[in-house]
Amino acid sequence: MTPSPALRKDGRAADELRPVTITRNWLDHGEGSVLIEFGRTRVLCVASFTEGVPRWRKGGGQGWVTAEYAMLPRAGSERSGRESVRGKVGGRTHEISRLIGRALRGVVDVAALGEHTIALDCDVLQADGGTRTAAITGAYVALADAVAWGTDRGLVKARPGSPVLADSLAAISVGIIDGVPCLDLPYEEDVRAHTDMNVVQTGAGKFIEVQGTAEMAPFNRDELAALLDLASKGTAELTALQARALAGPSDTTFVVSTHPDRETAA
Repeated sequence: MTPSPALRKDGRAADELRPVTITRNWLDHGEGSVLIEFGRTRVLCVASFTEGVPRWRKGGGQGWVTAEYAMLPRAGSERSGRESVRGKVGGRTHEISRLIGRALRGVVDVAALGEHTIALDCDVLQADGGTRTAAITGAYVALADAVAWGTDRGLVKARPGSPVLADSLAAISVGIIDGVPCLDLPYEEDVRAHTDMNVVQTGAGKFIEVQGTAEMAPFNRDELAALLDLASKGTAELTALQARALAGPSDTTFVVSTHPDRETAA
């Protein structure tokens, strides 16, 4: 199967990303901070470089990378109570937090961190589908800045022949909508997709994780191949945008976007 060129409700072609914007150094605090926007989905990703590692890692000389994901109460169309107030973190929140941390560790040499932890806080300010993929894509940029911060201060030391960051990392959603494989699903498409898939890939195109589910009807190998091809196209475009963001100034807020009129001049 090949993606149809037919337009979707938002005017995009089947193989087209939503408008994507990365605002680097969005916060005054944090060793790395990024506001990432996939269409109307907005996620704030902040990296904190801290001394020490989880108790079970102490004494091994290696660091750790972890993540926490959360949605603001009014990120969606209706208010949801804060999990901290309820006193219980939901299963979806746990699952996405683990996914983000696991994905990032797939490209980091934790031995180079020493006994330090980089924690990524990914908070959804507004949700319109693809929050986990936006979080992973933005978190990588924040992570890269935190690694650079630690390297500049002698806290991160690359091992000979082993870069601290082996590759970049991006993620995107794909799905089958009305029989057509589509890239980067907003909420309106996500809830009616026959197949829904989240794909995490390195800049070189290697897969870190593929989460795929048939919601209404099983999918075949041709459909799977079409979805993975679409995802690879999308993550390649996101990788290029991440590289442009990281090539900009590190000491001020810097914006790159698929919409040139939203960018900051370097």
